[in-house]
Amino acid sequence: MATQTRNDAPDRTLNPAGTPSQRRFLPEVQGLRAVAVGLVLVYHLDHDLLPGGYVGVDVFFVISGFLITSLLLREARRYGRVSLAGFYVRRIRRILPAASAVLVATGAGALWLLPEPRLAETARELAAAGLYVENLALADRSVDYLAAESAPSPVQHFWSLAVEEQFYLVWPLLFAACAALGARWVRLRVLGAAMAGVLAVSLTCSVAATFTDPAPAYFLPQTRVWELAAGGVLASASGRWVGPPAARWCLGWAGLGAIGWAALSYSDETPFPGVAAVVPVAGAVAVIAAGENGGRWSSFGLLSNAAARWGGDVSYALYLWHWPVVVFTLALTGGEALSPMWAVLAGAASVVLAWLTKAVVEDPVQRRGWLRSGRRAGVFAVVAALVVASVGGGLYARYEWLRSVRFDPAVHVGPRALGTPEPTASSGAPVYPSPVAADDDLPEVYRDECQAAKDETGLAPCVYGSDDADTAVAVVGDSHATHWVPALRRVAQERDWRVHVYTKASCGFTSARLELPGAGRPYDECERYNRAVLDELTGDLRPALVFTSSSALATKDGASSEAGDRAGIAAGMIRLWEPLDAAGSDVVAIRDTPTTRIRPSECVSRYPEEPERCGRTRDEAFAAEDPQLIAARETDADVAVVDLSDEFCTGGSCPPVIGNVLVYRDSHHITATYSRLLAPDLQAAVQEAVGDR
Repeated sequence: MATQTRNDAPDRTLNPAGTPSQRRFLPEVQGLRAVAVGLVLVYHLDHDLLPGGYVGVDVFFVISGFLITSLLLREARRYGRVSLAGFYVRRIRRILPAASAVLVATGAGALWLLPEPRLAETARELAAAGLYVENLALADRSVDYLAAESAPSPVQHFWSLAVEEQFYLVWPLLFAACAALGARWVRLRVLGAAMAGVLAVSLTCSVAATFTDPAPAYFLPQTRVWELAAGGVLASASGRWVGPPAARWCLGWAGLGAIGWAALSYSDETPFPGVAAVVPVAGAVAVIAAGENGGRWSSFGLLSNAAARWGGDVSYALYLWHWPVVVFTLALTGGEALSPMWAVLAGAASVVLAWLTKAVVEDPVQRRGWLRSGRRAGVFAVVAALVVASVGGGLYARYEWLRSVRFDPAVHVGPRALGTPEPTASSGAPVYPSPVAADDDLPEVYRDECQAAKDETGLAPCVYGSDDADTAVAVVGDSHATHWVPALRRVAQERDWRVHVYTKASCGFTSARLELPGAGRPYDECERYNRAVLDELTGDLRPALVFTSSSALATKDGASSEAGDRAGIAAGMIRLWEPLDAAGSDVVAIRDTPTTRIRPSECVSRYPEEPERCGRTRDEAFAAEDPQLIAARETDADVAVVDLSDEFCTGGSCPPVIGNVLVYRDSHHITATYSRLLAPDLQAAVQEAVGDR
């Protein structure tokens, strides 16, 4: 960077004709934008058509890093410095008007089109999207076990925009810092080294985090900025060497081929970003580096035609609109995936909305000089944030009003209604908990923060009951043991028990090596935790009763069949039950609860007068054989089985509402309210199984 120059003539040494850094308009990059948004659009409309279409976001990252770095380099070479204020004003003018319009429209649409239980989460994510921290919100939610079945919000796709803006909070500072250095060649070398350093450090973080903790790694800035930095490094080096036309022709097609291969061969099961992201990133870099590489049969010819350029022109608005359109369409149709007809209609609607947004919002802002001053841009940014926050506040107010249902023991009778003419719900009676509050109807164990998270192996049990209680009992297992704690606490009050709770997310009480859900690796932390629990229970504590329950849906690591899966888990349960029996503890296995539909609260809110439409048949609800039943049949230990399945199912079906009480908070966990109402049934079953203990 020259210390002082106003020379507009291009530096031919660093910018030979035909390279991307020398040309001001890059039609092939516009076409590459169209490819990127097309991949993402098709992926979201139908995963099966392009199972790895999400790599379009990575292509966007490279393009953004390249274009922004090229702009900063041009400014630095021309003036010897970069204007940070000018840079951020340009970002506001380019990004914020269309994004704000889409956020406001999406918030208004959510109020009318989304199921009511999703209003609160949508309100929170609107705020996160408006502040460009949606990626951090999603990273946090991805490690929240209780949010495993949360439906995607209509603004979830703003995570990638958030990554970009977080990157641009730091990237221009490299240029500003280098401006303080001496000779121009020193500045350029230091700047290039800094860019390469950012790329290397972030790529290393990405590979490591994707291996150890893949869910949040997908969204975090430190695992993604290397992709933008790759575009930046290309911008800083693209003028230094130009290969022969034939080599660039091959490079361009190789780049497109790499992107296409990743889009077709990757899937949701591919560990990403990490090493896998190198392929689409390298492909995008190759396409841009190839530049003008031939006629109509080159990658340049394909990407620079009028249709591709138009797609690039509307790519930003299309990215903004397509996801809320998909989410709203799914909400209207009530499905988990779009049918071909609805996919075509949603795609067409997204393109029309994108074209209108470009014509009505983006182009006027760019052409008429609006938001060019720092003051106007700053005022607009503040006002836009306030408007988006107001829309989110409206959604949250609606949610709070809907959740204000009070428990009435005369109306909300739960399992006592089984066997009556109206076992599900009385006409006109409100369901408790309200479907919008189902996610919050949790056992106290979560509030008391004593259920072990997936990465924890140490014991920190909850203990409920009087210190001088006559009998100590323990609860062990995964979250399906936890959801029995409200019932067991009521039984404990009647029987003067002191209850010790040892539960861990996704960790059934078995010595078998389970697979960690969502990670595709052995759940070693569960093995260590269960060994520690067994040592404690057979040591000084030695409870009179050990209640255990676990999800029948758990998976054994390395199992080759479902039968082998269940048998292996059951054998591991026996290996833990027998030492408990030898130590004098009676083991009580509570049969796993039935499963129901995904997000049952949403279905109940859609059909409040006919909640039985949202249930499943008994055969469907108990499709997975419970390993506990297998273990109880095969063990020599004295194990009692408590089966309360008749308290969930009636007449061959298992409804989500019984006695005006919402039974499930998700597809396989029961609400704390229904658990408490099952206490008399559980007490009677325990009395029959083990007598007075």
